[in-house]
Amino acid sequence: MNIKEYIKQWAESYKTDLIENIMPFWMEHGLDRKHGGVYTCVNRDGSLIDTTKSVWFQGRFAFICAYAYNNVEHNQEWLNAAKSTLDFIERHCFDTDGHMFFSVTEDGTPLRKRRYVFSETFATIAMSEYALATGDKTYAEKALNLFKDTQRFLETPGFLTPKYEPAVDLQGHSIVMILINVGSRLLKVIEDPNINHQIDESIAKLRKYFMHPEFKALLESVGPNGEFIDTCMGRTINPGHCIETSWFLMDVAKNREWDKDILDTALTIFDWSWDWGWDKQYGGIINFRDCRNLPSQDYSQDMKFWWPQTETIIACLYSFLATGDEKYLYRHERISEWTYAHFPDNEFGEWYGYLHRDGTVAQPAKGNLFKGPFHIPRMMIKAYTLCQEILNSNL
Repeated sequence: MNIKEYIKQWAESYKTDLIENIMPFWMEHGLDRKHGGVYTCVNRDGSLIDTTKSVWFQGRFAFICAYAYNNVEHNQEWLNAAKSTLDFIERHCFDTDGHMFFSVTEDGTPLRKRRYVFSETFATIAMSEYALATGDKTYAEKALNLFKDTQRFLETPGFLTPKYEPAVDLQGHSIVMILINVGSRLLKVIEDPNINHQIDESIAKLRKYFMHPEFKALLESVGPNGEFIDTCMGRTINPGHCIETSWFLMDVAKNREWDKDILDTALTIFDWSWDWGWDKQYGGIINFRDCRNLPSQDYSQDMKFWWPQTETIIACLYSFLATGDEKYLYRHERISEWTYAHFPDNEFGEWYGYLHRDGTVAQPAKGNLFKGPFHIPRMMIKAYTLCQEILNSNL
């Protein structure tokens, strides 16, 4: 493999695909130019199939627009879209107690509120990225305040409705991992000792509670002290989440002058998760595995969703940048070949989201309340910047 040529080709591919395919698709079919914000429930051709707006995706889209502006091209239309969506968030997406909604109508009427704080985390990274794009420090301060509100919601007993009855005492991986990424994004625009404290606390939890060397796996749900719970839920491995966590940790390691201990943790999680996730029969990253190799109870357990593939592409490039080990480029080649052979829609643009295990399309819609303009463009932007860093390094 000619590494330099390989990386140059992918860098150009990511940039071109983002500018000519992914962003135009969502600017045309998703951006709500009447009410502000973004629609995500769109069919294969981009036609609207539901006007309900995911509040998660208001933050995600605003983040992507600003992130693309900051790292790929100073496209004013993208920055304007970020501002429009942030305005929609601030006008319509907060309840009176400060906790954000899960979904609203197209004009912002509340529809549903859930126990999660992911609406808050995505709005936080959107505000911080917009602050970075514009230099407007008020958005950095808003982002920090929302980050602290998120922590308060999580720490206040009874504020968030518990998922289970008191007899079920579990902690989940998702919020631990996402707070690492939110903290890393915030540190780009504002300093506060609480941010690094949260990152360090989350990393400590991952190591102490969720990483289980006896299975060579990072588990999704564990007991309050990291106990292995021998149930279907307790045995679940979500390779995509784990791989996403690994590159979030690489971000922290890099920001701390390639902290060796954090990088080692990240690479361990990635290596474990690749082994669990890579489908040796068909290729691609599979949805769920059971750490005892028992049948997984989730109905979508053997499907191939879009986002685990994108997280794996990022993690491969990041691991190569960090180590120079070519095994990560060969992983990148394998996941990229499979992903680009199955997910892109060459007729209508953008990507399918839901494939059967063998790579055939399960349903053709380009978006819903959970799929939209986030994982795919984030991958392209992050992968493009990683390629530039690799080309500028001594590797």
